[in-house]
Amino acid sequence: MKKGQIFEGIVEYVDFPNKGIINIDDEKVIVKNAIPGQKVRFQINKKRKGKCEGRLLEVIEKSPVELENPACKHFGTCGGCLYQNLSYEEQLKIKETQIKKLLDSVCDEYEFDGIKASPYQFEYRNKMEFSFGDEIKEGPLALGMHKRNSFYDVVTVNNCRIVDEDFRKILVATLKFFTDKEVTFYKKMQHTGYLRHLVVRKALKTGDILVNLVTTSQNSMELNSFAKVICDLELSGKIVGILHTINDSLSDVVQSDKTIILYGQDYFYEKILGLKFKISPFSFFQTNSYGAEVLYSVARDYIGLNEENKENIVYDLYSGTGTIAQLLAPVVKKVIGVEIVEEAVIAARENAKLNNLHNCEFIAGDVLKTLDDITEKPDYIILDPPRDGIHPKALEKIVNYGVERMVYISCKPTSLVRDLEYMFAKGYRMERACAVDMFVGTGHVETVVLLSRRKADDYVEVELELDELD
Repeated sequence: MKKGQIFEGIVEYVDFPNKGIINIDDEKVIVKNAIPGQKVRFQINKKRKGKCEGRLLEVIEKSPVELENPACKHFGTCGGCLYQNLSYEEQLKIKETQIKKLLDSVCDEYEFDGIKASPYQFEYRNKMEFSFGDEIKEGPLALGMHKRNSFYDVVTVNNCRIVDEDFRKILVATLKFFTDKEVTFYKKMQHTGYLRHLVVRKALKTGDILVNLVTTSQNSMELNSFAKVICDLELSGKIVGILHTINDSLSDVVQSDKTIILYGQDYFYEKILGLKFKISPFSFFQTNSYGAEVLYSVARDYIGLNEENKENIVYDLYSGTGTIAQLLAPVVKKVIGVEIVEEAVIAARENAKLNNLHNCEFIAGDVLKTLDDITEKPDYIILDPPRDGIHPKALEKIVNYGVERMVYISCKPTSLVRDLEYMFAKGYRMERACAVDMFVGTGHVETVVLLSRRKADDYVEVELELDELD
């Protein structure tokens, strides 16, 4: 195979998160965004170190499991979803197989509890970051998601199925408002323009809605009229705050140089498993509220704490707004949460007060550095790191505590298995694992793993095996 050549083949399976695998003359080719069973035409665009990657050109024949009509009319053009052309049962099968395969690659003795479905297949997201742009160069203003395989083009997703009608109404009203005023969007290469993102967050349990318009500082337009347009919409939820965030960063991320409240407040409330959480505009919170209840119930079940643990201390590392910490607090002496986003830590402290929990301590800082300053040692540890997993030096400190049990929650299983290999070598074993589908229609999935400390004799055997390999 040579770069630029075009081939046809049938997708045998899909590796996480979207790598369709095709075998041509005993050579494996990765073709992204394909579905198992599809016959596709692709062009080789990368070949190095024995690995071939192809760019999908055309689906010649649909997969036998593919739906005749995808659930979303934007599917295929919008880059947000991968599996809207599959039944939910098929989506779950693919994700379960992917997670099991990855875990099996590093461990052959553990209990796999399969995959747990999201309670809702559609309209499940509580947060969306819509981008301003154009669908074609110099075309009319668009607001939505990036086109599949495009860094620049934006599709107006006014019929998106993974959010509810309130999101869609806010998107349409915002697009009309700025189109009518002929306001420009920010062009990433030229670094010119005004409109960048529209972030909408809606609590699915309380109905609170927070709207955040993100722009550059290259325009001083009056935005109170925009806030009024949003407030006047007929919605099922309630607008509690409209914000204007100024972001002059060169990177295409939502961040704040300055945030102004145009209406109401800069926070909203959501409920998870009977607890109430105050969520600020930039703090992390699971994007599927009902799915989060499934995820955290699994984590709570895996760690297995009860009234007998009243004298124990738990570390909740990468704690976000403190959800897991507060779920465990009633049955332990103390929970210590560590989170690098200071805004999330402030919210976590307020949430603990809201829920009348007085044995939670939340520390703002990098886990790697902060662990050195905590004097109280843990009996159990919960890990919920960002997508890239845990910094190797932080992971070394974590395993050196030698706690009896740890639960690792991962949104990127490839990072998880990398970290697991190190933890296995340092005396831990995987007892149980399961997948939790928090991102229906997409290629993403959460994984929860229960780790326990090996007995001393078992650990010596592992050390000997590693020495032999060296």
